[in-house]
Amino acid sequence: MTGKVTVIGLGAGDLEQLPVGIYRLLQQEKHIYMRTKEHPVIKELESEGLTYVSYDDVYESYDAFEEVYEHISNDLIDKASIEEVVYAVPGHPLVAERTVQLLLQKGKERGIPVEIKGGQSFLDPIFGALKIDPIEGFQLLDGTDLKRSEIELTGHVLIAQVYDQFVASEVKLTLMEHVPDDYLVYIVTAAGSSEEKIQPVKLYELDREMSLNNLTTIYVPPVADETILYHQFDAFRRIIATLRGPNGCPWDQKQTHESLKRYLLEESYELLDAIDRQDDDNMIEELGDVLLQVLLHAQIGEDEGMFSIDDVIRSVSEKMVRRHPHVFGEVSVNDADEVLKNWDEIKKEEKGEEPSSLLASVPGAMPSLMKAHGYQKQAAKVGFDWSEVEPMWEKVQEELAEFQEEVQHADKEKMSDEFGDILFALVNIARFYKIDSEAALAKTNTKFLNRFQYIEEKVRASEKPFESFSLEELDEFWEDAKKTGL
Repeated sequence: MTGKVTVIGLGAGDLEQLPVGIYRLLQQEKHIYMRTKEHPVIKELESEGLTYVSYDDVYESYDAFEEVYEHISNDLIDKASIEEVVYAVPGHPLVAERTVQLLLQKGKERGIPVEIKGGQSFLDPIFGALKIDPIEGFQLLDGTDLKRSEIELTGHVLIAQVYDQFVASEVKLTLMEHVPDDYLVYIVTAAGSSEEKIQPVKLYELDREMSLNNLTTIYVPPVADETILYHQFDAFRRIIATLRGPNGCPWDQKQTHESLKRYLLEESYELLDAIDRQDDDNMIEELGDVLLQVLLHAQIGEDEGMFSIDDVIRSVSEKMVRRHPHVFGEVSVNDADEVLKNWDEIKKEEKGEEPSSLLASVPGAMPSLMKAHGYQKQAAKVGFDWSEVEPMWEKVQEELAEFQEEVQHADKEKMSDEFGDILFALVNIARFYKIDSEAALAKTNTKFLNRFQYIEEKVRASEKPFESFSLEELDEFWEDAKKTGL
């Protein structure tokens, strides 16, 4: 014999708010199960002789709420396989009730009917108690599974299922990632009942409140102070749109993709400098400056009706998923080299037709050392490369000799050509030893800067002009700088 599960909602308040049909059903049925007995209606029904079984003890048997919900739904389906059962939950069965969703799923899988009967959700009484209009925008979130990325603080936020201090603590910490510690929130308990209580608290005090129970919802009012939201991408996007808008900044308004090119380069190099110095605070600033350039270009694209930042993000998201089948698909890789090989193959498929040159993939605007590395790397893919380093050194010596010969002839143009050949040959050696030529030279530049500044400090300390020092004396300062670790 197969029964069924009838799910009823106990409403959000007192017995007077319980629908008549639900009340009669509870009086007639024998096999009644409650997710929890901690509800104002239950106390009144008990006084009228209602008998039931509660799942409150199950909460003590598991570490995670999802495990509790799985246990309850499995138990009810098992019971419903042999008899008809009534399952009662607070509020409305389809509002913030994970067990009901699991019942619907499991009932369908096992061919057991699950009937949903009404009940007032806790939302209406909360809107009334707080005197807020949901049309202004609101979110209903689960306190037991609250994610930082879900929270939209420009509207009303209701966080349900804040059963106890542990859940409240997790909610508090998540909210603190968005708003100040002293942001005012509201603990709403048993809204719409005679036990209704609304308590304003500063966020850092949220888990210190002892009256939390299964009828508790946390209300987070909309953020009125825009500066609180400055850490959010959408807020930054609005700022850039304002700067470019009709009442914005004249400088920002007149910028184009072409005019901003130099700034993107400058900010990128300043970021690289901060990375080299391992200056985290400066990295924050410089990453922000690079992001500013990205948003400016995207806003110009949007203003011109060509593309927006949404298109940019969508494109790169799709690309990352597409080019990482070993993460988002079924492909297996053993190491980073295989990842790069797959990446190149996928990239080739995306591009479709073969490029006019293998070297076309190397951006023309790259710094020369990086471009040389890129050209050599691409050529190596088809075997145009030395397998050993000795011929590379021979090539360097050959280019040095050719340069020295042109020096003798004092032909500036040919000297420049041959000097370029020397650098190109040296990049080949760097590539063989897996050295980043651009980074290596940048490091040397920094080293020179630090040591020369040391010399300048010594000269200033002597209170004598630079010109009074011989090269040998200055070189001694240089050696001293080396000894200090510069």
